[in-house]
Amino acid sequence: MFDYETRRKSLYERMANLGVDLVFLPPSGDLEYLTGFKRRVPAFGNIEYAHSWVTGCFLAPDREPAFVLPRMVVAFDTPDGLIGDVTIVAETDDSDAAFRRVAQSFGAVSRLGIGARAWADTTAALLALLGSCELVSADRLVNPMRRVKSSDELERMAKACRIVDETLALVSPSVRAGTTELEIARDVDFHMRELGSVVPSFDTGVFSMGAASERDASVRLSAGRLVPGMGVSFDFGAVVDGYCSDFGRTIHVGTPSREYERVYEVVMAAQAAGIAAARPGVRASAVHAATRQVIVEAGLGEWFRHRTGHCIGLDVHERPFISEEDDTPLEPGMTFTIEPSVFRPGRYGVRVEDVVVCALSGSRKLNEYPVTLVANG
Repeated sequence: MFDYETRRKSLYERMANLGVDLVFLPPSGDLEYLTGFKRRVPAFGNIEYAHSWVTGCFLAPDREPAFVLPRMVVAFDTPDGLIGDVTIVAETDDSDAAFRRVAQSFGAVSRLGIGARAWADTTAALLALLGSCELVSADRLVNPMRRVKSSDELERMAKACRIVDETLALVSPSVRAGTTELEIARDVDFHMRELGSVVPSFDTGVFSMGAASERDASVRLSAGRLVPGMGVSFDFGAVVDGYCSDFGRTIHVGTPSREYERVYEVVMAAQAAGIAAARPGVRASAVHAATRQVIVEAGLGEWFRHRTGHCIGLDVHERPFISEEDDTPLEPGMTFTIEPSVFRPGRYGVRVEDVVVCALSGSRKLNEYPVTLVANG
């Protein structure tokens, strides 16, 4: 159990510093971080109930968290209960009145922080109910808190990383000619669940690139069978107590060419350079530059078309990004991916990805899976 009360106290201090009177958060990583309200497993498309627009929680100093939730959410999506005040909106209730009653109980509001995942209907209702208050993104309040992980958070993330490490060890022998990408992806998802992941942290990618196909990395999964001469790239992650991992390797089918071996060596060297550069006070953009430089100097810069990485935690992609536009200084306890890749359709495809934690002594991987070249005959 995390200390949600202490987290909320930190939020209230930040609210006071930024002149924010009230915060409303829908179901999200932010709300889970501050209250323990667990998110439902993501799905393709909307999952919603009657009055879904009210779903969320008001947060303000000297008040308990004030949830407004449709009856179905309370009945089916809160198995561990909730800490705070809960207003339940049944199907035939007047949701406008219920939401208004809770929102206006906080008194005059001049500046409202609202979560990025709030419904448009929710935002419109808040503006109508609270008058001419100024809206600000709650991300400015919560993200600086979430980006630095506690030892308890790092423990969960390390477990999520162990799950993906063990999963690839289990499926690696099946990466051979004749096996389909779908079969491998199925096994990846099964083993992650079997090893303790609540759900994949995003859609599992298993995609082969090489001389036998003009396919690009934008096609993340197919029903095609693996053939010799192709590098099979993996991109998948696990979730433990809400905390994500994000992981990648490339396994070659058959005997690799010297060109493939060289590209593989360059990508692994680029990751090592990025990890070495990632120290407290260094800007995220500088870590990206250090990673990219290795690939550019090898003459492969045109085919490194991805950013170097992103922060990670309760969401698989969190800010700041390890990317050329992001000048955020790294801090001890930040967790982020270092994931260089070189994808050239019709020639080769290689990627590597690990979760890294920034520390005073330098950054270290949470993953332990080796980066040595693997080629299955």
